[in-house]
Amino acid sequence: MVRLDAGPTLVVHLHGGCAPPPGRVRVGARLDKSGQGVLVAFPIDEVSNMADDRQLRDMTCDPKFRKVLVTDGKSEVAQAVVRAVINAGADLVWVGYAEPWKRSSGFAALEALTPVTLVPLDLTDSRSVKQMAAEIGGKVDILINTAEVHRTQGIASRNGVDTARAEMDINYFGLLRLAQEFGPVMRSRGADGQSSATAWVNLLSIYALSNYPAHGTFSASKAAAFSLSQCLRAEMRPSGVRVINVFPGPIDDEWNQTLPPPKLSPAAVAKALVRALADGIEDVYPGDVAEEWLARWQESPKTLERELSV
Repeated sequence: MVRLDAGPTLVVHLHGGCAPPPGRVRVGARLDKSGQGVLVAFPIDEVSNMADDRQLRDMTCDPKFRKVLVTDGKSEVAQAVVRAVINAGADLVWVGYAEPWKRSSGFAALEALTPVTLVPLDLTDSRSVKQMAAEIGGKVDILINTAEVHRTQGIASRNGVDTARAEMDINYFGLLRLAQEFGPVMRSRGADGQSSATAWVNLLSIYALSNYPAHGTFSASKAAAFSLSQCLRAEMRPSGVRVINVFPGPIDDEWNQTLPPPKLSPAAVAKALVRALADGIEDVYPGDVAEEWLARWQESPKTLERELSV
């Protein structure tokens, strides 16, 4: 029981670092494994190994001591994510690659990192996904889906459907293949105590909320992935596996070169993703652009749609 300075008395979870009563604490909000909001009392001052509290660790998805699968390590964002989860204390990080004959820039540096193991994983190939799930699915505590195909332009400026099909095949159907193969085994491990599967992270885009015509078919593929992730969240929630969606604004990469600042660095996206894991947040919107778009979308989706089409 905690009596707030404002007067009310609350029933809260008590962090193990709190001093015996009577004493002062800080109260913060978290989501428990079922996705319900709860209150936690923290010590006034930070204590060593703050995130190692048993109750807090059960509620959040801190990468420390956990085994992580990053589905595709070819992009700068994915490589930044790998480094971020290692810095956060991940015990083992599997990094997927779809084209073993084509070594992407930065792969050699990833291989040199002690916790990293490169694994063949092609999200366009159901057999590849099924095989990898059979090999490591029972060991994965956190799955981070970084695989994506991103191309510019919309509908009228492009002939045919090949590019849009490639975007959908990775951004939507790739997520679906992962969910079908890794979802059941992660759900089955959701209650395994300290060694349980704990989180599934989808790297989406703020363009999933409202289509950005300059990146029109990419936006559509991310919107489809967003909808699918909501279904995945509903199916994973009863087992206590949290589904986290990351909606970054424009990232400073080859596909957003023509967009003016501000743009997110890959490291900033990775930092926000790891923070969402540590805090147990379900949806995170890194960057000023993403936060502004979210506010406008919440206020008036139709107004945002019209502004983006100008």
